[in-house]
Amino acid sequence: MKRLVGVLALLGALSGTTLAAQETAAPETAAPETDAPTVSDKPPEKQCQPDIGCVTNLPLPRYVSLKGSEGNARRGPGLTHRIDWVFTRAGMPLKITAEFENWRRVEDFEGAGGWVHYSLLSGVRTALVTLDMAELHDAPGDGSTVVAQAELGVIGRVLECNPAWCRVSLDGMRGWIRKAAIWGVKEDEVVD
Repeated sequence: MKRLVGVLALLGALSGTTLAAQETAAPETAAPETDAPTVSDKPPEKQCQPDIGCVTNLPLPRYVSLKGSEGNARRGPGLTHRIDWVFTRAGMPLKITAEFENWRRVEDFEGAGGWVHYSLLSGVRTALVTLDMAELHDAPGDGSTVVAQAELGVIGRVLECNPAWCRVSLDGMRGWIRKAAIWGVKEDEVVD
């Protein structure tokens, strides 16, 4: 310490200032050290990508279905948030748009929704018929035989999809339906 004071006094004498003046002068702002480790009480936040869920690492948005016959959609991700909407149809297709811990932000065909606990959702793929008297075909193509017609609002299970058609099971009937006539799959999605 004595050696450091002596060096400072010598440097002060050379520069024309005294040690006392150096001690009382306002400190100059130095650039922060970049190689010094920083200490934080909390862990670093996970960087999320806009098209990947932070919790599940699954793509966003993605489609799921309502597991039971009722599910509360809340204003925020937690039981303390107000219920804004109640889904009441088992198997209803829902689109997940965000994730937070055990909660998923979902919306239905009309865009209504909110935050739902993940335990109320199923990975079983379903689709909602959006065109009245939509035709089910025996093969994916307009020239194939029509085997049934589906009313607007019917929910069925998605079995497979190619870029333009999906094979579905609606009320016990199976057939191929145009993607434009259903909601619950992405426009370019292929389901095996």
